[in-house]
Amino acid sequence: MPSIVRSALVPIAKAVLYSGSNRWCPVCEKGTRKFRPFGSVAGGARRDDAMCPWCGSLERHRLAIIYFREKTNLFDGAPKRLLHVAPENKIEALFRDAVGDGYLSGDLMDDRVMEKLDITDIHHPDDSFDVIYCSHVLEHVPDDRLAIREFYRVLKPGGWAMLNVPVTADKTFEDPTIEDPAERERLFGQYDHVRRYGPDYEDRLKEGGFQVQRSSPSDIVPQKDIARFGLSNDLAGDIYFCTK
Repeated sequence: MPSIVRSALVPIAKAVLYSGSNRWCPVCEKGTRKFRPFGSVAGGARRDDAMCPWCGSLERHRLAIIYFREKTNLFDGAPKRLLHVAPENKIEALFRDAVGDGYLSGDLMDDRVMEKLDITDIHHPDDSFDVIYCSHVLEHVPDDRLAIREFYRVLKPGGWAMLNVPVTADKTFEDPTIEDPAERERLFGQYDHVRRYGPDYEDRLKEGGFQVQRSSPSDIVPQKDIARFGLSNDLAGDIYFCTK
């Protein structure tokens, strides 16, 4: 079959497979019959009902957007400066719509962002941002405590940050002497992770100066909607809402 024909058939096949309303994605605000599987079967990490077929959002993205809409002032139309670290494409579009020229994306490795950004050395003055969103980044950063202090420094008094990480251990475990990618993957779950976080992650945020409110999916979403939003496999994690 010619490639041009295959390309034309892909959206048709996807529409047939996923059209429906059993699930709802709060990121792209579209219904679907089911969410797509995500992950590798070979690696034992594949999970069903995980990825939105329309926008690619995962559990943690959908939970964050629900929290933003239900629990914060992000979409109230008031001017804000928002720092988005390691931006996810679909969430970036929502943030740009919400704050316009107040939006700034930053990353150390991604050339598509607006600013080259080392979160352990943020080149912005104290009290620069009303909102900071950093999700699943700190587990890659050797000195995460310094990064947390930097987030606190550049956040305005009265501002808030969502600083989410995967919590996959009973207690945070790290060993900076481990540099071999295969050993990091074995111990930390991914070759470019430098630690596994436990529930004591909240203590690190507090040590950095923040007041912290931790919320699980069931604290945010009514039980009847957990499955509908694709949050029933516990991979969404918790929300760490931090204020200054």
